[in-house]
Amino acid sequence: MSTLKGKVALVTGASRGIGASIAKRLGRDGASVAITYGASREKADEVVKSIEASGSRALAIKADNGDPQAVKSAVAQTVAQLGRLDILVNNAGIVHVALVGDFPEDQFERMLSVNVRGAFAATREAVKHMGEGGRIINIGSINSDLITYAGGSIYSLTKGAIAGFTHGLARELGPRGITVNNLQPGPVDTDMNPEEGGQFSASVKPLIALRRYGKVDEVAGLVSFLAGPEGAFITGANLRIDGGLSA
Repeated sequence: MSTLKGKVALVTGASRGIGASIAKRLGRDGASVAITYGASREKADEVVKSIEASGSRALAIKADNGDPQAVKSAVAQTVAQLGRLDILVNNAGIVHVALVGDFPEDQFERMLSVNVRGAFAATREAVKHMGEGGRIINIGSINSDLITYAGGSIYSLTKGAIAGFTHGLARELGPRGITVNNLQPGPVDTDMNPEEGGQFSASVKPLIALRRYGKVDEVAGLVSFLAGPEGAFITGANLRIDGGLSA
């Protein structure tokens, strides 16, 4: 497939899990892809090699998504080394589960920085380089609409902010031909949230209409669709991909 040939994408937090799958899929579909990572250079290099093996250019940039200057630099490096920026995927995020009365202040600030300020910083810089046909795709969470467990209120707060940010951005950037959408995954099978033996799997899986967790490639496929020409008339949408958890 070459639906994204000639495009350049930046995927934040893409050394593993959903982010890695998104970056690889965009590369297979023809885009040059830059990724950011926080700690694991080895994992990031594996993603780069996979993208390059599919015939696309790739770049790994160390950048803490909670540091606005690092995020700003990552956008600048993407443009400098890959020539342009057409697609931004705000994927980087963290979660800390605790009841609100016991929620540590430092964890609250860290989640706001990574999940909200990081997406703002990346978007603010990216739109300076995007033209007609640009795409901003946020990776939110079904937890902005639905919580099935105690201790998720602060994570829900941050992802709810991203959902609202998406609506406002779509209005703001629509006249420039730039679309903005938010994917809201339900439980997805990753090393941090495994379907088998995970912290929430036993209680959550029976609530999912399809009775299984999602796969990272299923999320990546929807991102690629939104990034491509067939997704050009979709903007301002919060799209649930949750196997019917919220049905």
